[in-house]
Amino acid sequence: MKEYDAFVIGGGPAGITACMYLLRAGVKIGWTEKFAPGGQVLNTEIIENYPGFPEGIKGYELMAKMEKHLSSFEFDRYTDEVIKIEHAYKDNKIKLSGEEVKAKTVIICTGANHKKLGVPGEEEFTGRGVSYCALCDGMFFKDQVVACIGGGNTALEESVYLSKLAKKVYLIHRRDQFRGYKIYQERVLKNPKIEVLYDSVVEEIKGKDNVEEILILNKKTQNKTELKVDGVFIFIGIAPNTNFIPKEMDVDERGFIKTDNEMQTNLPGIFAAGDVRAKTCRQVVTAVGDGAQAAHSAYLFLQKKD
Repeated sequence: MKEYDAFVIGGGPAGITACMYLLRAGVKIGWTEKFAPGGQVLNTEIIENYPGFPEGIKGYELMAKMEKHLSSFEFDRYTDEVIKIEHAYKDNKIKLSGEEVKAKTVIICTGANHKKLGVPGEEEFTGRGVSYCALCDGMFFKDQVVACIGGGNTALEESVYLSKLAKKVYLIHRRDQFRGYKIYQERVLKNPKIEVLYDSVVEEIKGKDNVEEILILNKKTQNKTELKVDGVFIFIGIAPNTNFIPKEMDVDERGFIKTDNEMQTNLPGIFAAGDVRAKTCRQVVTAVGDGAQAAHSAYLFLQKKD
């Protein structure tokens, strides 16, 4: 069984940054990312608010630049999923899908996944008109009619992106005003190809082989209407990827991992960083900061004499 000073789980901005800081400090690390390094950022068309790129930068380009920081270091990379962590002071066991390793410290940077609506037709038509990623699937709906569901930053941004491809975009939001930043709201409301449906929820997604229409309920009037669409993009929030964490780890009411300002969880030697952590601001820049702090805290923890 291989043993490490630190084991980093997740390859998004937080995980890559944590690896970089640990490697530069001379720490022996292992790193696992079951998909391509970059995490959810790979699904972002353009990032406009990361310092140093005033003209914006494509998500995959930014992550490629970040990963390049690791190219001069030698360390063990895994592409396994983490099944379970067994916590013990400076002797954590990490069960991977392929093998088991040990680490004195662990940094969890597994991010979050898109929430689902939970309505009839959603599962049935996933991949056949239902999507959670505009960048991944937008081109399939060129010159067609699509619906976006949600009211936060992601829903607003992705609606604007889809308007460049689709003939028409319906943006469906269950409240009478958006939660997203004003700059994104303005872009949506000024876009002639986007029609906003406030106070509305999708009750069902219908079709034969692919999505053909959605059933919408107006929560104020209680009127139900059927809307013809070719695709449905769902952006209603995220849920943390934490199905492998120790049961004794503290999480908030939504399952996000609780930490202090140093990224330390309630289990000594296990840290969390990025979107998987309980916090209010989830951006690439905050994930990078979390990763750096978690690595620094792990390094200090390793220096402790027991």
